[in-house]
Amino acid sequence: METRISVNRQNVISEIDNRIYGSFIEHLGRAVYGGIYQPGHEAADDMGFRQDVLEYVRQLNVPIVRYPGGNFVSGYNWEDGTGPKESRPHKLDLAWQTIETNQVGIDEFQEWASRANTEVMMAVNLGTRGADEARNLVEYCNLDTDTYYAQLRRRNGFEKPFGIKLWCLGNEMDGPWQICAQTAAEYSRKACETAKLMKWVDPSIELVACGSSNKDMSTFGEWEKTVLRECYEHIDYISLHNYYGNPDSNTPQYLAQAVNMENFIKTVAEICDEIKAEKGSEKTVNLSFDEWNIWFHSLEQDKRIKRYTAAPRLLEDIYNFEDALVVGTLLITLINNSDRVKIACLAQLVNVIAPIMTEDNGCWLQTIFYPFLHASLFGRGTALKAGVCCETYDTEGLKEVPYVTAAAVLNDNGEISIFAVNRSLDKDAVLDAELIGFEGYSLFEHIELNCNDLKAVNSFEKPNNIVPANKQTDGKTELSAHSWNVLRFRKK
Repeated sequence: METRISVNRQNVISEIDNRIYGSFIEHLGRAVYGGIYQPGHEAADDMGFRQDVLEYVRQLNVPIVRYPGGNFVSGYNWEDGTGPKESRPHKLDLAWQTIETNQVGIDEFQEWASRANTEVMMAVNLGTRGADEARNLVEYCNLDTDTYYAQLRRRNGFEKPFGIKLWCLGNEMDGPWQICAQTAAEYSRKACETAKLMKWVDPSIELVACGSSNKDMSTFGEWEKTVLRECYEHIDYISLHNYYGNPDSNTPQYLAQAVNMENFIKTVAEICDEIKAEKGSEKTVNLSFDEWNIWFHSLEQDKRIKRYTAAPRLLEDIYNFEDALVVGTLLITLINNSDRVKIACLAQLVNVIAPIMTEDNGCWLQTIFYPFLHASLFGRGTALKAGVCCETYDTEGLKEVPYVTAAAVLNDNGEISIFAVNRSLDKDAVLDAELIGFEGYSLFEHIELNCNDLKAVNSFEKPNNIVPANKQTDGKTELSAHSWNVLRFRKK
């Protein structure tokens, strides 16, 4: 299959905000307890954080991690996770029907983030709580004043403010599964007043308002318009959430799901611009795609989990090779829409629908770890439009899906990284890469993730079953059938 990818130095999409390579840790399943935090474990540090997990998180170079939820946050009292651990209450978590021990809260998590070389994207509870608790939390985290909550932080052992600059105004508030779900009118008033107070406490923070819980909600579209009309001048981003899956084992259709992600992004961006024009505002509200991933493997097994236990094995999807290909196409889509998507969070990071998995005797990496790693490492700089000319295919609901999808990034060191997925199940793509305005550039590295068995997985017993490999860069360049590729070019 002949394929051309054309990249022109003048055809710039946007400077990439590194926060599109963010992730997510929720108080859910074993993400926190038994995931990032396991005191007494042989790999635990002085605060109980697993250093083997920290090392993999550092490898991913995630710039932000969203915390503490997710559905969990809509019933969470942030004060429960502060102060002496022996005094912290055990509480029912109604969102996931578990017990929260509160041994980790913002006190500990901000320190974990520092050790992981990342920053916190903090969510506030706009379900059971509201503006008062949110403004107090901003004071606790960010102020150096002689006032109650700043002093409380000091009494808890933290003299210097945490300096958290990115905040979510609740989570999925139109979802009937959400604790204290709200109508668009209810949420937008609550979010607007909360945003005002939070920014009065710390004008330097950025705020993300809740968009609809996903693009298939009956509220989608009108929800965004209502929230934006009410909150526009007080917020900086609106959120998008969506998960993808292949429950019907229709692989060609599954591999095309990034087309739906692209349409979702374009639709929400158009709504933002519609309200901007309606208000005559000079401000642009951008997008935070702060929950995205594959999620469907664990749905049936989770129904058998006993209610109200602490840190059960919830949402522990085991990802196969085709899942990694889809994650690759979704990353390509985020890069190609980096003019509007400034923040994105792979949901989640450890154990819960995650690239990193732990057991008591070690941890291992899922197939999806590798596309995310490559994008995070080599996808920073300036996104350039990658024109792709190749064969297409039709699938249910989607026509003329290109077999090859690609994104191009001009890295800060002058190198060019092209990320490409060949969706074809049986055709290699013979690639002609045309670099316009990059005289003297040549391919110096071709990284490929490929496997003959699309359903193959990594596991604790076989952690290296599916790992990337370097392909020979001499002669013609081929994108193998069903493969994720990173093509790196530099000037001779």
